[in-house]
Amino acid sequence: MSDKNETKIGRRGRAAVVVLGDIGRSPRMQYHALSLACQAGLDVDIVAYGGSEPHAALLQHQSIHLHRMTQWPSVPESLPKILRPFMLMLKPLVQFLVLLYYLCFKIPAPDVFLVQNPPSVPTLVAVKWASCLRHSAFVVDWHNFGYTLLSLTLGRGSSFVTIYRWIEKHYGRMASGAFCVTKAMQHELDQNWGIKATVLCDQPPEFFRPASIEEKHELFCRISDSLSQPFGIQDCISYGMTGTGESDPNSTLFTIHTGTNIIMKQNRPAIIVSSTSWTPDEDFSILLEAALMYDRRVAGLLNEDDVSDEEILWNEICNGKQFLYPRLLFIITGKGPEKDKYEQKIRKLKLKRVAFRTMWLTAEDYPLLLGSADLGVCLHTSSSGLDLPMKVVDMFGCGLPVCAVSYSCIEELVENNRTGLLFSSSSELADQLMMLFKGFPHECDALSSLREGVLAKASSAKWVTGWDENAKPLLSEVISQNFS
Repeated sequence: MSDKNETKIGRRGRAAVVVLGDIGRSPRMQYHALSLACQAGLDVDIVAYGGSEPHAALLQHQSIHLHRMTQWPSVPESLPKILRPFMLMLKPLVQFLVLLYYLCFKIPAPDVFLVQNPPSVPTLVAVKWASCLRHSAFVVDWHNFGYTLLSLTLGRGSSFVTIYRWIEKHYGRMASGAFCVTKAMQHELDQNWGIKATVLCDQPPEFFRPASIEEKHELFCRISDSLSQPFGIQDCISYGMTGTGESDPNSTLFTIHTGTNIIMKQNRPAIIVSSTSWTPDEDFSILLEAALMYDRRVAGLLNEDDVSDEEILWNEICNGKQFLYPRLLFIITGKGPEKDKYEQKIRKLKLKRVAFRTMWLTAEDYPLLLGSADLGVCLHTSSSGLDLPMKVVDMFGCGLPVCAVSYSCIEELVENNRTGLLFSSSSELADQLMMLFKGFPHECDALSSLREGVLAKASSAKWVTGWDENAKPLLSEVISQNFS
């Protein structure tokens, strides 16, 4: 993100970005921080938890200062159940005190606090109190509703959920201004919460773009070790990396460097990327079932030709031949509570032409992976039905078409049959995989058409432009009103 040296807004020339979560896994708030520094000319203090490293552009910016709070420790499994409600109430109290300390004493007084919601408790309460004590404006960026996320584990009828919703609504209405991610959420906030919010659509920053052939080759060399490690004893990817010179830096599973040229291998597997937080609002079993269906359907086609799967794979790997349907490599990125559960399920699958890898990439390598992949899959269903998955925005920025779970407002982002395909079941997703990858890599017209649609969309959608048009005017207004 380029620095525009804009005139500073506000008297103090400072803004505070507040995230009660891992800043490395909060891309939208990272982009806010970069825009506040580059486009508004402000010094920016980020108050958040550590964990994953944010993008290098944020860490290297001289006007951005990262303050990492101590993470609340995970509750041990051995803790008696009778004590769990006590811990559930103690956690937000401690978080509130720590957050208030950082906002009121650890950082200079800002012109505006910009806070991510959810989580709502105790974040909105602490930021509102801090804004009063430090005479700062208070702006909420609504990514979703916190009470709907809590209800996934406690149920809608829980008294905790009821209290949580009241706090979220009460303190949300006390903000000086608000952003939200969709028109559907804007309508809900206006009609049922009494909150006027400005829609600030998620858009990819400049570093999300299609990868060059050189960048692809270098990335595949870096992650070669991760790709060669199967969940089982061996699969169609590790089989392809055995005895074929994959340790040679001039050759990867997907690319080969000959002389001064790097080319994509004709018999390479198709790469499908899915980024997930491994939470209940993403049903990963849909993807596993679809992969199994693809595997069985292709196996059925192989049996009709009286050729074994092993012989087909050997022809692909050693002789450069490609069957009508390629091998599929699903690369699943992200961290979260249900990861181990699904990795165990993957180990039990008996797949012949499909393989899975899970990994966590640096903030610099993740865009390169998206820019090197052939298809993205999004399993996000939204606890409220009103937010949109940031991961799809990032995929579009990299020119990557997407198959996404269909829900109420997803078509605000994914244009069906133009930038991606929507599905409601594992069988629908399996049908889409069969259709999109038939004739891969050169004769898959449907996939190529979607990619052209995504590239056309990405060329006109930029975070910098959207932030200048929608976020900066609102922030300038609330800051001016706060000091008037």
